[in-house]
Amino acid sequence: MTEQTPKNMKAIAIEVLEIETRAIQGLINAIKGETKPPRDTASELGSSFTQTVEAILALKGRVILTGMGKSGHVARKIAATLASTGTPAFYVHPSEASHGDMGMIGGDDMIMALSRSGETSELADILTYASHMDIPLIGVSAEAQSSLIRRADYPLALPNISEACDVTNAPTTSTLLQMALGDALAVTLLNMRGFSETDFKRYHPGGRLGANLATIGELMHKGDALPLCGPDKKVKDALIIMSEKGFGCVGVIDETNTLIGIVTDGDIRRHLGRQIETQSVSDIMTSSPRVTSPDALARDTVIDMSSQSPKVMQVFVLEAGKPVGIIHMHDFMRAGFI
Repeated sequence: MTEQTPKNMKAIAIEVLEIETRAIQGLINAIKGETKPPRDTASELGSSFTQTVEAILALKGRVILTGMGKSGHVARKIAATLASTGTPAFYVHPSEASHGDMGMIGGDDMIMALSRSGETSELADILTYASHMDIPLIGVSAEAQSSLIRRADYPLALPNISEACDVTNAPTTSTLLQMALGDALAVTLLNMRGFSETDFKRYHPGGRLGANLATIGELMHKGDALPLCGPDKKVKDALIIMSEKGFGCVGVIDETNTLIGIVTDGDIRRHLGRQIETQSVSDIMTSSPRVTSPDALARDTVIDMSSQSPKVMQVFVLEAGKPVGIIHMHDFMRAGFI
């Protein structure tokens, strides 16, 4: 047993990471075409990768991921990443496929099978099904001469680099390369499709990702909640509206309902003692206040509001110059941005 010292522990960890770093660089070189493809393979990885992307872009159905053991876990992750970035995909367990789940795979679909050795026996039935049903097959393996690569319509032969654990040969480097290739595939497809932040938000309505892509239109108050008045209203009337609506401000609109200013509780405090009861809203309002739009990202708006001096506590949301909503700093707090 190796002496258990912090130095030895760090040395082992560093060696693992160095092996895996070299593996990733090998994958990069293979996609670039700088690595000579293994003898008798259909094509080098870079060419196969672009053909795979083109095939998925033209696909009418879904990408069905499958794999056994550690490759199965990676396949599940790739399926989830594809599905969340605009490419319909899901995982089918190869053993379950042999017992009825094969019916989940349609004629317009494509199968992407992962296997380190390319000889995983549990994949036999699903590969035979793909052949009989003329379903295109993407094969991912570290063995360029394996049955999986030879049978694949789109063979993705990974660099065959030693596992980081040479004692047991447990899947480490190989699964890292599978994962990295899946990420590269998903992001390439995302860019080719022109997949936007709005599309991404549609698939991530909850959690931190969803919150970061939330728009002002999703968070704002609208309709009767808006505190609005005309410029000729007396300040005392504006105070009543301000108290009723609870946003600490009143938006000032002209006869066309265009926002021309804002009166905040701070403006009123600054004018106390100046016969404020008899003054009109237009006498104390701030012209050209900071505003936003319904399509603006909430994360960007709260950063802008917080960066002002003094800090802006509320902004009106405009469309064509007319207020359609209002959002307060407290709304960002409730949504978890602060």
